[in-house]
Order: sequence, then C-alpha cells, then structure tokens
Amino acid sequence: MAGIVGLVTGVAAGLAFRISEASRGRTRTPVPQPELPPGVAEVLSALPSSAVVLDSADRVLRASSAARAFGIVRGDELVISDLLALARQVRRDGVIRETEIEVAVRKFGPDVTSFAVRVAPLGGTGLVLVLAEDQTERRRVEAVRRDFVANISHELKTPVGALSLLAETTADASDDPEAVRRFTERMQQEASRLTSVIQDLITLSRLQGAEPLAEPEDVDVEAVVEDAIDAVATAADSKEIELMASGTEGVVVPGDEGLLVTAMRNLVANAVAYSPERTRVSISAEVTENTVDLRVADQGIGIPQQDLERIFERFYRVDAARSRATGGTGLGLAIVKHIMTHHRGEVSVWSKEGSGSTFTLRLPRPETPERARSDANTYREAPQ
Repeated sequence: MAGIVGLVTGVAAGLAFRISEASRGRTRTPVPQPELPPGVAEVLSALPSSAVVLDSADRVLRASSAARAFGIVRGDELVISDLLALARQVRRDGVIRETEIEVAVRKFGPDVTSFAVRVAPLGGTGLVLVLAEDQTERRRVEAVRRDFVANISHELKTPVGALSLLAETTADASDDPEAVRRFTERMQQEASRLTSVIQDLITLSRLQGAEPLAEPEDVDVEAVVEDAIDAVATAADSKEIELMASGTEGVVVPGDEGLLVTAMRNLVANAVAYSPERTRVSISAEVTENTVDLRVADQGIGIPQQDLERIFERFYRVDAARSRATGGTGLGLAIVKHIMTHHRGEVSVWSKEGSGSTFTLRLPRPETPERARSDANTYREAPQ
C-alpha cells in the first residue's frame, strides 16, 4: 500500500509543480483549485482497494467503486467521520497516517467490514488520498487459525495426559494384575484415539492443500457403499442397527474411490454412533439429470437447529461428551466437506431432534458422449 501511495503522490506532486510555475508573475490572479490529475485517476482505477481523493474543502473528487460499495463514500461526501478527521490532520501537517476502522455491512446487525487505512497528502495540491484495504477475510483466516491451534492443542493434550496418568497408575499397581489389565485397556483406547486424531489431521491437511481432481476416474457407487458398510458393520451389530442400501446398482460418479469411501464411511459411522439400538441406517442413491445424490439417513437423536450450520467445522461437536464417548475426533464431517469440494460437489444435512438426520452427498454425473451431444442440442435449440 505504501508503494501505491508513493506513486499517486508523485504524480500529484508533478501537477502541483506545474501549477506553481504557471502561477508565477500572476500574483493578483488567485490560483484555481487543482483538479484530479489524469495520471492519478488512471492509477486509482486500477486499484483493488477502496480509494478516495478529497479536495481542500473535503469534497470527494474521486472514489473507486469499492469505496462506494462498502458505504465509505456517498455522493461527494466521505461519510466515515474518523476518516474525515484523519484526512484533515494529514492536510494540515502533511504527515502520512495509518489506522484501522470497521464499517457496518448493514444498517442493523453485528456484521462489519474491517479496513486497514492509509491517508496521505498528494504533493502540495491540497488534495488528500485515502486508501482502505479490506482486511475482513484476513482476520477471519487468523481467527480460524487461532481456533484451530487452540482446538488441536486441547484434542492432543487430553489423550496424551490420560496416557501419562494411566502409565503412572499402572506402575503403582504392578502387584494387582486385574488393575494392570484394566489400566492397559484404557491406555490402548487413548492411544487409538490419539492415532485417529492424528490420522484425521493428516487427511484433512492433504485435502485442504490439494486441487480439485483434474482427471477423475469412474467410481462404482455400489462398491463405495459396500466398503463403508463393511467398515462399520461390527459397531452396527453391537447395537443391532440394520444397515440397508438401495438404488446404488450400476451408478457411477467421477472421482477418487478412496476419498469417496472415506466420506461415505464417516457419514455411516456417525449415523451408527448417534442412533439408538435396534434402529435402521439407510444408504440410497438418486440419479438426476446432472447429479448423483447419495443419502445417509438414520433414526437417531437428531441435531439441534442452531448447530446445523456449524457441524462441518473442524472439532465442532454438538455433544462433546457423547462424541468422545463414541470415539469421535470432531474432524469427520470437516473431512467429508473437503472431499466434496475436491470432487466439485457439496454436502448438505437435514435433521430434526428426535427424528434423525439425513446427510446428502451431491456429486456431478460423469460426462458421456450422449450427455455432451444432448447438452449441445439443448444449447443450439435454446431461444436467443
């Protein structure tokens, strides 16, 4: 931003010099208020950030579309009082100033846009340049990073602390074989949980850094569903939960079979974990004109309405105690979401407390010569 200000200031300074030279010998004629230099206008039009130029009377000579869209400028007025006061200070002493401000996105509500602001004089013309760069996304990413670090520290500290305590307790109970056996089983459980968290973190990290599939393969949906069912069959049998699949025969989607198995396995495992005994979990496929919808429906406890928008966040748990009791890492649904993004698809959920949940994976259908010709014919026959 400093380089941009220097470029614009240099253009304006040249204009100020020319005005000064032209006014020599005509002391009785008042020097007209300089207009915005053409060079400055061209620079401002290319800036991605919000840019405003004020004249000596605080009128807006030029404002970028972004400055007006964000509500910083209305008509020929700079409506943010803090920015206006800062511009006046800069005009008086010629010192470049920087600050941060927040602008309400809507008239009512908590949503705001954060800006990093730099205000500088434009040579000796009396003009002042205000540059405001949107920092909202950067702040959001920083907040997500801080939350992630805090969450992962907690998630790793819990099993590591438990392992340390159990190891110490086992050593003290060396003369009690039954206690040793019991503590050893707990240690194995905590070690398994720690392994699951680390493996899920590795999977999520790889997905977040990967590009969407450039050359996906045709994947047999029936095989994906069968692999997912086999992976959770033992847990389902222990609760006498019936696993049913329908409509998957002959259905093919483009993608990575291993990743799709992971996504389906995570959804089916969640359905089994949060369903009461002797209920049913169904997996179905529906083929539409452009997509294949894979649904996993359960008769479980359901998800509260206020939690539906957050369940795909990393480490977010509706019921933390129950999730840990079932061995969940809090990363399964986040992994599903990123797998769908990787496949240019999407995941959605319908749920009602006490009535169960239905998760839907929506994937694009594979491109075939017949579909390509059909799409081309539709395009040619569409009214112009």
